[in-house]
Amino acid sequence: MKKPAVVSKQFLLPFVLVTSLFFFWGIANNMTDTLLAAFKRIMSMTDTQTSLIQFSFYGAYAVLALPAALFIKRYSYKSGIVLGLFMYALGAILFFPASKAASYTFYLGAIFILAGGCSILETTANPYILSMGAPETATRRLNVAQAFNPLGSITGILLSTFFIQAELNSADATARAAMSEAQLEAIQAHELGAVTGTYMTLGFVLLAVLVIMLLSHMPKTDKASIADENPKSGSTIRRLANNKRYWMGVVAQFFYVGAQIGVWSFTIRLAMSELGIREQAGSVIYLISIIGFSASRFVFTWLMKYFRPSRLLVVAAIADIVLSLVVVLTQGMGWLPVCALIAISLFMSLMFPTIYGIALDGIGDDAKIGASGLIMAILGGALLTPLQAVISDATSINTSYLVPAFCFLVVLLYGLYVEKHRSVA
Repeated sequence: MKKPAVVSKQFLLPFVLVTSLFFFWGIANNMTDTLLAAFKRIMSMTDTQTSLIQFSFYGAYAVLALPAALFIKRYSYKSGIVLGLFMYALGAILFFPASKAASYTFYLGAIFILAGGCSILETTANPYILSMGAPETATRRLNVAQAFNPLGSITGILLSTFFIQAELNSADATARAAMSEAQLEAIQAHELGAVTGTYMTLGFVLLAVLVIMLLSHMPKTDKASIADENPKSGSTIRRLANNKRYWMGVVAQFFYVGAQIGVWSFTIRLAMSELGIREQAGSVIYLISIIGFSASRFVFTWLMKYFRPSRLLVVAAIADIVLSLVVVLTQGMGWLPVCALIAISLFMSLMFPTIYGIALDGIGDDAKIGASGLIMAILGGALLTPLQAVISDATSINTSYLVPAFCFLVVLLYGLYVEKHRSVA
């Protein structure tokens, strides 16, 4: 019997258009990460003050994922895409008035709106991709789409490196404190202009994508109207709460995202500590990790032709537990912990889309609400990364990788559970 295509001709164009969204929110995720260092220098802020950027970004994911799910449940996937693109573009363009006011609070508001758009896009695009074809190929289809997310991440890092970081004045907080008010304002205006110009350009590109989406036919994948099949959201939530594979997937996703953000947040610092290099060279190690993450996602997608996604998830989780422990136990050994850290990203690439696909497999239209729980699980990045920072301050940067190791253990337990109950997964 012929195996179903990953993407049929009927859905090819919509699949390409929706997959492009994975690229765009990848840009936002990693370019926004670099703003912590940028604002620390521009406004001579503390780490606590700059951490509000991540709080605003990931807080938007937690706050808006469920409303987004209710929105697409009431209307359609296309409506969710249009709303998400509009908010993403609006947030990026609002960097302009924020720069004119030179207001950090204004920037945080713009970041919240931008991230809210990304949250809506993720809540919409992931289940839409899963629904674009045969259920047997849903997880592979999502892995193909998710493969373009790290390409966006690489683009975000490069945009920041060449258009934001390169424009920052080398003066540190002490030097800036000794400047006259006019000198400081001139430097800050140039630096904030670099940040704003980069984000505004992205915003206008997103508006163009929004127009294309509005003019494109995006087929509905629901077999019946939502109102007829599932009139009450409460009943959906009760079904999901009783679906062990789903809620365990949400827990696994929470810890996976916490591991991913923690691994990448401290990559540059660990490379600096182990290799005695500066931030710019450490950024190269970070970029190599992201490139490896992107390439390995294509490899894992190919492997899914021959192995169950849940089995690959188990293998990847075991590998990352071992690699995290190598980082912990080889402090001061130079390239060994750095190479282990890079390798962690290779195996992480499989996890987010695979957990997502397994958790939503077979739950029908409940996926529209279910997707919001998996997107809200991104909050793990905001809550577990500070824990890793506390351990780093109290012990060492290498020891802090016990946190990702524990997170990968949770992912492993989920993979083993799915393997044990694979008749329903």
